[in-house]
Amino acid sequence: MPIIASIDVCAARVPLDKVTSFSNRTVTERHYGLVKVRSADGIEGVGFCYVGSAAGELFRVAVEQLLAPVVLGRDSLAVEALWQEMYQESLLQGRAGTVLRAISAIDIALWDLNAKSAGLPLHKYLGAAQTDSVAAYASGGYYVEGKTAEMLGEEMASFVELGFSAVKMKMGRWSPQGEESRVRAAREAIGPDVELMLDCNNGWVDTVQAMQYLRRIEQYDPYFIEEPFSPDDIESHARLARLTKVPVATAEIGYGRWYHKQLLDAGAAAILQTDAAVCGGITEWKRIAAMAAGYGVQVCPHWFHDVHAPLAAATPNARYVEFFWDDQVLNFRRLIDRQLEHRKGRVVLHQEPGLGFGFDEKQVAKYGTWNRVS
Repeated sequence: MPIIASIDVCAARVPLDKVTSFSNRTVTERHYGLVKVRSADGIEGVGFCYVGSAAGELFRVAVEQLLAPVVLGRDSLAVEALWQEMYQESLLQGRAGTVLRAISAIDIALWDLNAKSAGLPLHKYLGAAQTDSVAAYASGGYYVEGKTAEMLGEEMASFVELGFSAVKMKMGRWSPQGEESRVRAAREAIGPDVELMLDCNNGWVDTVQAMQYLRRIEQYDPYFIEEPFSPDDIESHARLARLTKVPVATAEIGYGRWYHKQLLDAGAAAILQTDAAVCGGITEWKRIAAMAAGYGVQVCPHWFHDVHAPLAAATPNARYVEFFWDDQVLNFRRLIDRQLEHRKGRVVLHQEPGLGFGFDEKQVAKYGTWNRVS
């Protein structure tokens, strides 16, 4: 019985090499929450989350003061009980945001630890639907100073040259006419047979504004429009789904199964982009994905391909994993000691026990410090 003996926690602040923008915000650095959960027999599981572009110390406080006292000394295999008790303990401070992300990180670490204890890669420990690789789309197309529509098209074409048959770009920062020029450049560069995803990052305020863009863009056959509105504006997502032929994707910052059920009941999402490092960890992600299957909705998890590749491999209604091939935007890549490879548009799964990687301690030391709770 693997008893949890200690938890190490780190708030890592990692600057971006280039200032990078989305539809309505600009990022210069990323703050990550890291944990290592160690059992009494010396096996260690790792977990992590993205906290935001500031205030990473909120994560450390949540782990040290709220959550570590709940899990220390407990059986790591009791993941359902531990999840419920962490959630209950943080009802007043959490249920969403940084505290739920801290629960997510600890929960991910528990699954990593337990799979390692069983001697199985995580996707097989979960019950694999795919054992070797999973389909992925290459993610990019951010706004950087001086980047033209033509340069965006070249970037999307470079992903196709790497072997990807699906790519994603950002949109929503420019005018409707300007965004049409960007989408047109991307479609012309990749051709008609490559899936083109569009990500608005909560950029629009209502369906009138959204349709000013989408009427121009529908002709370029996008695979989905992602996060058109504020995540809590479920009704606008549902209304837009009825107005456009472009499938609506959302929930990358969705919190817990109850929020996701509201989305599904409202018909507000054809595709869920649920993030295990946001929604409540692997435990909650599995519940949400299974619920989505009952609605006939596919899952294309957001970001962090390092954890989502094995989850997608164990989930029949998971279509794509979002993949970042460099560390310009997902600079979390700098903090781990092994990267996932891709071949012909598919992410190749690790076959070692657990997640198949650990933290690169030399790199972590550049951006933060570990505190141990035991």
